[in-house]
Amino acid sequence: MAFASVMVPLDLGAYSARRLKLAVELAERFGSRLIGVAAREPLPTRLYGRGAYINPQSVELAYACMAEDMAKVEELFHRATEPHNHAEWRSARMNPMAFLMRQARTADIVVITRYHQDGVEDWCSYVEPGELILNVGRPVLVAPPDVDHVSAQRIIVAWKDTREARRAISDSLPFLKMAAEVFILSVGEETGLEEARDVADHLKLHGLNCVPLLRQASSAGVAAVILTLAGEKQADLIVAGAYGHSRMREMIFGSVTRQLLESASVCCLMSH
Repeated sequence: MAFASVMVPLDLGAYSARRLKLAVELAERFGSRLIGVAAREPLPTRLYGRGAYINPQSVELAYACMAEDMAKVEELFHRATEPHNHAEWRSARMNPMAFLMRQARTADIVVITRYHQDGVEDWCSYVEPGELILNVGRPVLVAPPDVDHVSAQRIIVAWKDTREARRAISDSLPFLKMAAEVFILSVGEETGLEEARDVADHLKLHGLNCVPLLRQASSAGVAAVILTLAGEKQADLIVAGAYGHSRMREMIFGSVTRQLLESASVCCLMSH
């Protein structure tokens, strides 16, 4: 089992090159097709608002800049993927999130950068990580801004008896099968250890030897417990279900999902 197709959205932000390097590495590891995608709005409604008047000269300049910027992003992709035999570039002049959602029909996994303190550097091509995870219908590998490599030799599976966690485990099987150590972590109730053992027994059917673990919740929250274990075990990948919904055009996330998206120091494979 492998990811046959890896997709990565690109822009002119500072972390785009690292995200691309990570995606190239995954495509080479799994023998995957690599698809780079980019879309730009020359005048994003999130900045200018709907119905705002913009003079024709500004519109003309915005479209000229957009064409130049798209060429730069495409050059970045082709330069990084030149040795890769199965690389494909797709781009469009439209809302970047809408374009990525459409193109993800051809992907097994999407690589994205999590939220970071530097804020959004390229609003015209920005893809909001949380919105993507909740709507794309594909597993999303969420990388910290400074990470361009994931060994996935030691993996923490953040277990909770929910649809999202079950989906995340199934989606992460290509990683789990290549790992040296997998830890099934349940946080909280003693019954959680029984569930973790059950999951470990199930994964044995896939040829995996997993270690079930129980940790008590801390005042810092469940996400802190997960990240602490990742540090202890020197794991650089966390598998977790993503919890949240959209309300009044705002993304509402569960506390663990939100904390991982904001502060995880390792890559997280998240499924909704």
